[in-house]
Amino acid sequence: MTSTAEQTIPSKSSNTLQNISCPQPKIDYELILDCVHCGLCTASCPTYLETGNEADSPRGRIYLMRNVIDGRLDLNQDVQNHLDLCLNCRACETACPSGVQYGKLIEPFRLHMEHLDRGRMFRSLTYLQRFLLMKIFPSRLLTRLALAPVRFMQWSGIDWTLRKSGALSLLPKSMQTMYGMLPSMTAHYGQLPEWLPAEGRPRARVALFLGCVADAIYPETQLATAKVLQKNGCDVWIPRQQVCCGALHYHAAHEEQAQELAMQNCQAFAKNFEQPGDLDAIIINAAGCGAMIKDYAHLLHDTPLAKQGEEFTAKAKDISQFLMELGPISPEHPLPITATYHDACHLRHAQQIAQPPRQLLQLIPELKLLPLPESEICCGAAGSYNLTQPEMAKVLGDRKADNIRKTGAQAVFMGNVGCLLQVARHLKSVDPSIWVAHPIDALWASYSGEFPEILKKQLN
Repeated sequence: MTSTAEQTIPSKSSNTLQNISCPQPKIDYELILDCVHCGLCTASCPTYLETGNEADSPRGRIYLMRNVIDGRLDLNQDVQNHLDLCLNCRACETACPSGVQYGKLIEPFRLHMEHLDRGRMFRSLTYLQRFLLMKIFPSRLLTRLALAPVRFMQWSGIDWTLRKSGALSLLPKSMQTMYGMLPSMTAHYGQLPEWLPAEGRPRARVALFLGCVADAIYPETQLATAKVLQKNGCDVWIPRQQVCCGALHYHAAHEEQAQELAMQNCQAFAKNFEQPGDLDAIIINAAGCGAMIKDYAHLLHDTPLAKQGEEFTAKAKDISQFLMELGPISPEHPLPITATYHDACHLRHAQQIAQPPRQLLQLIPELKLLPLPESEICCGAAGSYNLTQPEMAKVLGDRKADNIRKTGAQAVFMGNVGCLLQVARHLKSVDPSIWVAHPIDALWASYSGEFPEILKKQLN
């Protein structure tokens, strides 16, 4: 009997980029055969939930990839569109009873498509958008400099005037989109010392990964992460030579650039440590970075730094994961608010971390944590997805904002910079009074009694 997925696979066409003689994607074919086509993944796939098209489901996309590899299907534009619409949220991996490693299928297949048609992934973007994504955002310093005028406009009130007057509509549409994604930003902390001593009895020795965009847009979260670690008895080392994790490049099928960044990080974090065993963990507070770093062993397996990649991966810990394993110090200051929690895809699905962030939030006195419907469904951020696939990203963003609003929560927490940007943007039109923040922001507020302005307004 022919399955639903087989029935809906596009047929061969003359609009093709590949035939049987073309180079094949670097995929372990056995991973494709792991899929038994049960369809349990479909209920967790954001794009399938919206379109109802089997070819927009994980099972359907695996069929597409397999048939292209087997030479039964041309890699035409229709096939590419279905594969491009995938957010690579990996919710299907969490749902799959057979343990299909979908991420190890879609990533190399997209890399294969990019090799066949160089530049295709970002072709829909303007030159300025591509320049920002690939040249500016991977640098903490350059991103901070690029955002300095925005910080000034927000601080001075110019931003408010431009929005109210409609002057922002004079910008090119692409820039309006990117500008609209920016939250209200606090002043940047500058530069943290290379070493931060533990408070009280030292319990661990850790390194802090700063990332790039997260550090530039949400410096308060970066600072809170360092302070929370100190509060919990951690000596914190912040390597000066660390760089972007490489996720943006890797997901854009720029594997060589991703490998270069990964190797730089391996070298930066190995520096000054004659005995790597002295370092208990490398702490990451952004889910996208964490998932990428935990994949360094795979990314660097055929490079001279393969062993360092394995060591780096073994030390990598999400901040919530690390604190719950260490045993967190109980916070004292109450936060008498109702809140909910959204599972960042690369934390919940790629790293299989669901309970630690919730457990940290539940430590906060008087904070009531409400369940969020469809918490595990992607918000539509997915790296650069909200730029390359804006229509689907908007639908998913609106869906997430509506679910948050229905809980009646005063705050929503999530552990990834892309999610924070996407959810805050879509909540602006639904309920701009909701505090959108990282769990560590809430934990530090409860440790210190230092509350952000949006929270002060709610509590007054």
